Amino acid sequence: MKLESNGILIGLNPIGERDSVAHIFTRDFGMMHGVMRGAQIARKNRALVGQVGSVIWSARLDSQLGAFHWEAAENLSARLMVDMKMLTYMNVAFSLLNALLPERESYTDLYDLTESLLRTISCDNANVQYLNWEMGLLRELGYALDLSHCSGCGATDNLNYLSPKTGRAVCDKCAAPYINKLYRLPLNLDTTMHFVSGVCTQIGVDVPPARLYLSRM
Repeated sequence: MKLESNGILIGLNPIGERDSVAHIFTRDFGMMHGVMRGAQIARKNRALVGQVGSVIWSARLDSQLGAFHWEAAENLSARLMVDMKMLTYMNVAFSLLNALLPERESYTDLYDLTESLLRTISCDNANVQYLNWEMGLLRELGYALDLSHCSGCGATDNLNYLSPKTGRAVCDKCAAPYINKLYRLPLNLDTTMHFVSGVCTQIGVDVPPARLYLSRM
């Protein structure tokens, strides 16, 4: 069996002295895992986390781990290494993709959003750009946050609260009886952390340590 796509190399874990298990977020097949032969000892065209490129995954049986042939086209992490905050956001995004996405299920919009984050994130606006990415991740996983109108009355102004149960905005009037149970808007990473934690609980995984660290920054 052979699958070909473009992808982002989001993780490498050593296996033995020469090889690594690679985690690649592909545009056509979502998250894929496989062995990358000689990844630890390569001198030329060395595989690096944060690269984008073309990938071929092959295995004799669909159920096998399989092996990757990886051709890097560009290292998008190189420019992020000059700023610890931007590099941290990249690492957090990669840890969430690896933990939350089922294997070989396509998330084309999320792939494009992830590549855009890596290409455009800047020191001046990193918090907002990462927050928008995390909202996109939640949307793709079925936890879309609706801030367009009040979930109680449909009003489009004075939307200063968010329901932790529905992920929908609540206006000041409707929020009054439940003020201590709602989140304040605008959104921030503490708020989205609640929904990320909910996804992790639902699928039975721990919140990635990198995301927990981000909440403490």
